[in-house]
Amino acid sequence: MSANSFAAARAPRSTGTAPLTYLRRFLALDAVVTGGNGLAYLALSGPLGRLLGIDRMLLLDIGAFLLLFGAGVGVLATRRQPPVPAVKAVIEANLIWPVLSIVALEALLSPTTAGLVWIPMQAATVAGFAALQFSALRAVRASAA
Repeated sequence: MSANSFAAARAPRSTGTAPLTYLRRFLALDAVVTGGNGLAYLALSGPLGRLLGIDRMLLLDIGAFLLLFGAGVGVLATRRQPPVPAVKAVIEANLIWPVLSIVALEALLSPTTAGLVWIPMQAATVAGFAALQFSALRAVRASAA
């Protein structure tokens, strides 16, 4: 074994914990969860609508939006360096979603008990994605400086 190959073998391996890796992972997780919700709302709008007390057509509209949004976030997650403006747009959308969810819960919807649990839980999850993505984006920008 040459000295160079020995040094390469003993060099610490990347643990994948770089800020950019975290950002891409948080985006990918968001894409999977959002896309999964979108698919569920599209495929099961009738039963989920009855369970949650939400109009079937509204769930279809939300499902289509979530599927498209999740696909866009997924594409962003595959980029070696996701563009900062696009990541900011995802974060902002993820901050708007919980606000609109709570407004809809209070002003527009008459959900069942399951809906009263699901809607705030989903809003909190989306807010959590925004917080994780914002934190990772800040770390990426700090490491680049």
